[in-house]
Amino acid sequence: MAGIDCGDRSAREINAEIRQLIQAGHNDIWISNPGARHNLGVGLCVAARIHIQGSVGYYGAGLIDGPTFEIAGEAGWGLAESMLSGNVLVRGNAGNGAAAGIRGGTVVIYGSAAARLGISMKGGLVLVAGDCGYMAGFMGQKGTLIVCGDAGEAFADCMYETVCFVGGSIAELGNDAVVKQPTPEEAGFLDATLERYLTPEIRAKKPPGRDFKKVVAGRKLWNFDQREWQAWQEAL
Repeated sequence: MAGIDCGDRSAREINAEIRQLIQAGHNDIWISNPGARHNLGVGLCVAARIHIQGSVGYYGAGLIDGPTFEIAGEAGWGLAESMLSGNVLVRGNAGNGAAAGIRGGTVVIYGSAAARLGISMKGGLVLVAGDCGYMAGFMGQKGTLIVCGDAGEAFADCMYETVCFVGGSIAELGNDAVVKQPTPEEAGFLDATLERYLTPEIRAKKPPGRDFKKVVAGRKLWNFDQREWQAWQEAL
């Protein structure tokens, strides 16, 4: 195990030392005093475990392929953006655009997420123990988005094949989003996922898988048809 005290160092210097430690064989790294710096841990492509003892700023753990980040604080905009694989666990809340464009891996937010959670996600799993803001899941192409609490306006707007689950209320469905009942298999998947990532104390406050709402695309916007121009006008 190795440690980095961020002190008054720049994000570039900190990221360079993370890579140096990994190259030296350290795969379990603790980072103290992050000071909500932007761009911490971006672009790592190894299976290391990075513990950040505090909050990160914009684009923390973005563009990663393989590592596991445990953030013992809050996260700013763009958390884990465009992640290919790995795990990002945030013990607090996350700002706008968390898990945007991810292609794989797992993002777990133990607090709540702001607007545009998981927009244009192309795979992977996003789990929020709390609530999320507006336009979560916008243009989601694949993957799974789980919100244990309430969801904001324009939820799942203009989605493709991303599947969303909401344990609380939905302020407003987005264009072409429809609500369905989870299948028994999906309810089992939800129960297993919550058991894997959430503590018993948190799980006790969340609904069981069968009580979640499933939100998917109604597929009316998947193919343009000039005879249905009004539906496209509403979407635009």
